[in-house]
Amino acid sequence: MSRLCLERLRLGQFRSYASLDLETGGASVALFGPNGAGKTNLLEAVSMLVAGRGLRRAGVEELGAHPAGIGWRVRAELLTPEGPTEVVTGVEAGSARRAVEIDGKPASQSALGARIRQIWLTPAMDRLWTEAAGERRRFLDRLTLGFAPDHGSTSADYERAMRERNRLLKEGAAGGGWLDALEAQMARLGARIARARAAALAAVTAAQDAAATLFPAAEMAILGDMEAAFARAIRAEEDLDSLEPVEAAGLARRLADGRAQDAAAGRTLAGPHRSDLDAVYAAKAMPARACSTGEQKALLISLCLANARALASATGAAPILLLDEVAAHLDADRRTALYAEIEALGAQAFMTGTGAELFAGLPAGARRFAVSESGGRSQLAPAG
Repeated sequence: MSRLCLERLRLGQFRSYASLDLETGGASVALFGPNGAGKTNLLEAVSMLVAGRGLRRAGVEELGAHPAGIGWRVRAELLTPEGPTEVVTGVEAGSARRAVEIDGKPASQSALGARIRQIWLTPAMDRLWTEAAGERRRFLDRLTLGFAPDHGSTSADYERAMRERNRLLKEGAAGGGWLDALEAQMARLGARIARARAAALAAVTAAQDAAATLFPAAEMAILGDMEAAFARAIRAEEDLDSLEPVEAAGLARRLADGRAQDAAAGRTLAGPHRSDLDAVYAAKAMPARACSTGEQKALLISLCLANARALASATGAAPILLLDEVAAHLDADRRTALYAEIEALGAQAFMTGTGAELFAGLPAGARRFAVSESGGRSQLAPAG
């Protein structure tokens, strides 16, 4: 199997790092130190090597070191299945747009998805099963993006068309060719979104069911009519290419029939933007939202590991894992099991914790760094 790993990371004016030059040798990295030292800031810098707003969903203007407006840069040397790759991304002083270069050539953010795949788990995600549906959709779409790099642009196009439709309905446009065209576009894109989500979750579920692991399995389903139709077709091994236009036509009809209701509600009430992700702790037949904090964390880790296994099978290389405070709710046995599964996957992981003892079970080749802060600036020091 090929390998994806970050071999060298250089930062300039990113969050609490005025500068940083970190060489990993392609090994997993453990960062430990007190809260506020800058551990998560480093993981966030790595998360900027894929499309989107990173693991904190921060705006580009929030990522620069103080004083604001001076710009920031993340430069990474990676080994990918296609060979060595250099990625540079950042914002120039006075700009509000994030630029991307791949091997010295300007590129779009979406181009990163074809080369670099990441999975991250943060403390904020511990509340995933009890948050509003929008957070679970975001999680599902990030999962889907690993399998379908164009999923992000498809979703963005769908959202733009939906906003324009909502605007026209608010202004009293009850019919006409422009609404028809927008709804046709939403239907086509919506079917593509639902298909990609269903296929991604099916791959992750299969990887979870086939794994030997100490982490609990979750029975997962997407609560959405279109995704459910594609999920049934996947289980029955039916032709998805034939189903996609059928589902698109169905959504187009629902949108046309629902114009008056949507105008009254001020939003579009049908489509994949309304879907949700459901999970049940399989061994206990208990909804994830009703599980203990520790059980919810274990389910999330299980899902992330299954996602990594599925991506490794689909792409030939395990994704880079960003695990922020991952050991917070795990006992020593489960921490050791987690580290062993990461090593077995051949994945590079960047992990944070408050103490070095949390990483006692890491493989010998992993790199450990103590993170400290002084005067608002973060520093790394090799440890052990």
